[in-house]
Amino acid sequence: MNATELAVGCRGLYKEFGDGDSKVQVLRGVDLSVALGEMAFLVGPSGSGKTTLLSVIAGLLDKTSGDLQVLGQRLDELSPQAQVRFRRHHLGFVFQQYHLLPALTAAENAAVPLLAAGIERHQAFARARDLLDELGMGARSHALPSHLSGGEQQRVAIARALIHEPYLVLCDEPTAALDAETGHEVMALLCDTARRPDRAVLVVTHDNRIFEFADRIAFMDDGVITGVKAQADRKTPEHRPIAPA
Repeated sequence: MNATELAVGCRGLYKEFGDGDSKVQVLRGVDLSVALGEMAFLVGPSGSGKTTLLSVIAGLLDKTSGDLQVLGQRLDELSPQAQVRFRRHHLGFVFQQYHLLPALTAAENAAVPLLAAGIERHQAFARARDLLDELGMGARSHALPSHLSGGEQQRVAIARALIHEPYLVLCDEPTAALDAETGHEVMALLCDTARRPDRAVLVVTHDNRIFEFADRIAFMDDGVITGVKAQADRKTPEHRPIAPA
């Protein structure tokens, strides 16, 4: 697989925190690739370095050493401002803790990437409401995060990640706060994104209910990738409207 076919390419990736006697090595030579058109899962025990790796790939943390390319771009060659622009235009994020802005409604939170890209407010909010409706949140689009359940907040976070049609979506436990049926439908939306020839999704998860949707599963332990399993028989879920929250 050549570099032009990769959404993510990690080779010998290290990440350390602290100095001297307090130094902790979280990533210890990670080799991982995610192809365009692929939904890849990253699984492993808590503390194995999965979320750290996701944050390094996103450019939210700097690597200590090794080679990292995201959508053909070496992030360490970009200025901090250029990295922000790269993330804004090309990446979507689903964080484990949602990170919704408390003073904004569900629709306003979902519309943030479009507003940051300069899209007219009425267009951005219309697209946000449509996507929230797809996620079963149409009746809750005017609610503040403090009035939403954990599962509802997760749906808003997923809408925010997908609304600008990013080339790479990075998800940290996207179905953890969702019931099985809703998790299945969320995976359908993510599959719609992943299985396009110029796009990809990387999912960190402990949820074995959704393993069947992965094209490949990378297993991580103690800061390294210990194996990768390809799933030729992976499931392509039928996409149906998600039930209202």
